[in-house]
Parts: sequence; structure tokens; C-alpha cells
Amino acid sequence: MDRQLYQNAVKTQLEPNIYYHSLALEACMSGLYDYLKSENRIGKGESPKENWTLAGLIHDIDYSGEFKPDHPNKTKEALSKYKLELPESVDKIIKAHAPELTGVKPKSLAQWSIFCADSLTGLIVAVALVYPSRKLDDVKLSSVVKRFLKEPRFAAGTRREEVSMCQNKDGLAIPLEKFIEICLTSMQSVSAEIGL
Repeated sequence: MDRQLYQNAVKTQLEPNIYYHSLALEACMSGLYDYLKSENRIGKGESPKENWTLAGLIHDIDYSGEFKPDHPNKTKEALSKYKLELPESVDKIIKAHAPELTGVKPKSLAQWSIFCADSLTGLIVAVALVYPSRKLDDVKLSSVVKRFLKEPRFAAGTRREEVSMCQNKDGLAIPLEKFIEICLTSMQSVSAEIGL
């Protein structure tokens, strides 16, 4: 699977802010996979890491143009414009990021990861933008946690309830602060790519 081809398609298809969000979510999915693997929690039934990261990268590719009204059910069609395939296992992960639109509720660790991390990326970016440097590398975990827990009006579009479900025992079972830390660190690792 050639990631560069998928990245080019996402960059061409989407507005810059959604493209950067896609790169951020790809990084979060990578970080979450690595964390869960280090905890010996990636079982035989889980998708390989490349499926996790590809799902993060392309999850919003149909969030534009003629496909937008049916997002995220048109990923396959959006990719076919670029002569790219959508592996079934990746499609299942993607559909779980918006269960109210797809009817696919998160079950696997990959599905829970994309569901919980999707809107957190926006809050982390918003925290970076209020720093004088406007740099992700300067963002402290404590700042993100404080804004998340104590300032509901800050980055109001963040689906805090969904992010908090990272703690569910039948899902990821990752403490909220740890989950935020993984996503923040992951996004900092691609800060140059996402212009922050």
C-alpha cells in the first residue's frame, strides 16, 4: 500500500484544514496502536498498524464536493477518483468514526481509537493556537487536559463525551489523561507536516 498516493489524494480532495486534521488523526492512530501494542493488547483479530494509520489519513476524504452530503459513506467512491482502492478492513475502521451516520458502532480497538481521537485533534490544535508561539511543540499536556475538562466552551466543537469514552472498560480502557498525552505526543511528531 503506497501511503504517498493516498496522501496526495487526500491533499488534492480536501481543504487544507481538513487535510491537516487527517494527518493529525493518522499520527494519533499510529501512536495509539504503538501504545496498545506495548501493553500487549493488540490481539490476532486486530487490523495491522498500516490499516489503522490509513484509516486515520483517509477518514474524511469524502468530506468535500459531491460526496460531502453522504460522508463518511462515500470513501470508496472518493478514492476511486484517484484510482485507489479501499480495503474492506480499513472501511470498517473509518465507518466507526461517525456511528450516527454509518450505523457502525466501534467494537475493535482500531474502531474505538478513531472514534475517540477524531475530534480531540481539533482541541489540541486550538490549544496550540492560543500559545504565543502557535507551535504544537510548546503545548503542555496539563494545558490540554485543563481546557478539555474545565473549559467546555473552548473548542466547543470537540465531542468531549466521545473522547472520554477512551476510558470505557469494553473499549480502549485508557485513562483520559494518558489518551490525551498519546494523541498530543503523536501530533507533535508531525507538527511540521501540519504547519504547527
